[in-house]
Amino acid sequence: MKKVLMVQGGWDGHEPVLVSQVFQKMLEKEGSSVEVHDTLECLSDAEKLKSYDLIVPIWTMGTIPSNYVHNVSVAVASGTGLAGCHGGMCDAFRNEVEWQFMTGAQWVAHPGNDGVEYMVHVSNDDYFTKGLSDFKVCSEQYYIHIDPAIKIYATTTFPVVDGPHASNGNVEIPVVYTKMWGEGKVFYTSLGHHADIFDIPEAYEIMRRGFLYAVR
Repeated sequence: MKKVLMVQGGWDGHEPVLVSQVFQKMLEKEGSSVEVHDTLECLSDAEKLKSYDLIVPIWTMGTIPSNYVHNVSVAVASGTGLAGCHGGMCDAFRNEVEWQFMTGAQWVAHPGNDGVEYMVHVSNDDYFTKGLSDFKVCSEQYYIHIDPAIKIYATTTFPVVDGPHASNGNVEIPVVYTKMWGEGKVFYTSLGHHADIFDIPEAYEIMRRGFLYAVR
């Protein structure tokens, strides 16, 4: 049985409790044992973190002791997986560059805010999106700054909403990607502003496959 650590909290607008409930059910259905914590203290023990097969952060914004970030970094580098979504992983701790280096991206904008209709374009020839088609969501469209080392499996096209970024013309921004951190696998999807995004079958399946990929 795989052992999963999930830590939820931060900005309530991203529904961390509801998202953690969706993810816990998803992972338990796959046979994992899931611990859910609502404080960051669970990241204080570096050696214990290495005992988990997967860490799932669901914590938007806020601050964290730098040594906690380092503890997670060491655990992932040793082989513990890291997987998350939206701001819960890639807008978690804006002042912690080690976190951004490890996770592979940082949110910088969502033109139009919530309620924007946009397409997710899938590659359809790999593990994460095989058998899936492009699909539409109505949510925040995440513009992220990315690590050039990531491997991209789904994208979205900007601009949908006009703004100063539009003068650059169309650009493809990742929606689903992976990277390595030492021996650990890192998975991210920018979907997940609210828990109900995972009512969309494609979004649910991509997240499920991401967890199964990243777990040790």
